[in-house]
Amino acid sequence: MLPETASTPVLPDPLDLDPGRLLARLIAIDSVNPDLVPGGAGEAVIADFCSEWLAARGFEVHALEKRPGRPSLVAIARGTGGGRSLMLNGHLDTVSLADYDGDPLDPQIRDGRMFGRGTFDMKGGIAAMMVAAARATARGPLRGDVILACVADEEHGSSGTEEVLESFTADAAIVTEPSHLEVTLAHKGFAWFDVEIVGRAAHGSRPDLGIDSIAKAGHFLVALEELGRRLAQGPVHPLLGTGTVHASVIQGGEEPSTYPAHCRITLERRTVPGESADSVERELTDVLDYLAATVPDFRYRLTRGLHREPFEADPKALIVRTLTRHAERALGHPPVVRAEPFWTDCALLDRAGIPCLLFGADGAGAHAATEYVDLASLDRLTDILTDTIADFCF
Repeated sequence: MLPETASTPVLPDPLDLDPGRLLARLIAIDSVNPDLVPGGAGEAVIADFCSEWLAARGFEVHALEKRPGRPSLVAIARGTGGGRSLMLNGHLDTVSLADYDGDPLDPQIRDGRMFGRGTFDMKGGIAAMMVAAARATARGPLRGDVILACVADEEHGSSGTEEVLESFTADAAIVTEPSHLEVTLAHKGFAWFDVEIVGRAAHGSRPDLGIDSIAKAGHFLVALEELGRRLAQGPVHPLLGTGTVHASVIQGGEEPSTYPAHCRITLERRTVPGESADSVERELTDVLDYLAATVPDFRYRLTRGLHREPFEADPKALIVRTLTRHAERALGHPPVVRAEPFWTDCALLDRAGIPCLLFGADGAGAHAATEYVDLASLDRLTDILTDTIADFCF
């Protein structure tokens, strides 16, 4: 149960299925990801709120908390049998509240927009999918199950969706990340690597003994920039363009009078379909081996970090065709088909064998000092999701 404190939002009336009012309640709950911001509130309070909201509307709620204090929830409206199951997925966590312009937990409405941290990324999508599922199941029993996955940690490591997929599956899924009411069928992946350039420590007065790892790292940075240029001129994905690479963090040296023995560069390689962490590792190894063969005293260690696969949906998949049809009817024109340069949980669902796509509200300001969702688009998103659920799960 939710603790009875002044900061805890009051649960709405069970018959209230307005996405804007629900969103305002979600925004008022601090759910900053503590893996991004030490001491962040995490997802516990907002997961409790969503659990009670959904249970009050007849959903069977499952709490998942492999990581203590980082809960996700799965809420199911069981079908009568024989129909297709549909999962709607959205993340409960947000990025930092620091440096937000105004009170990030006080939802404000101006000019048809709701402002506050998470309105766009992505509590608007959470509100829309919760209300849509409640509306669709309230119309009458569906044959297929409707599954809501409200997950933790998407903004960092996506441990929430990974945990959900250990126990739950569906015939298809929709991730309600913001997409400006455009159908998103692909996004890039990423791979992080650490490159340690190994030198030799010595007194600054003894160049005959020392090897400057920072100077050697400069050769790698130049080669990395050249790799980026080659990628930009390489094969182009029709929606995503080409892969990219950049150096993110560099650390080296101890003090002014010592030759640095180690210099570490952390880099990020954004990948498109057809590329993987394995192919990127081979690519980097080729660059580093060439430097080791041509630059005197160049030695390195390459370590793979977190990596996530790119995503590409089948445009002929039933869930894509079903949602697109209802979006066209609601919008009055065929929806734009697009791709995103950033990563989402779609890739995890796709890897688990669940056909999926991304479709969400309009707005702006993800991770920015001012964030908002367009409320008319939120209403339209809710209507499109409601009709898609009823159609797909019939």
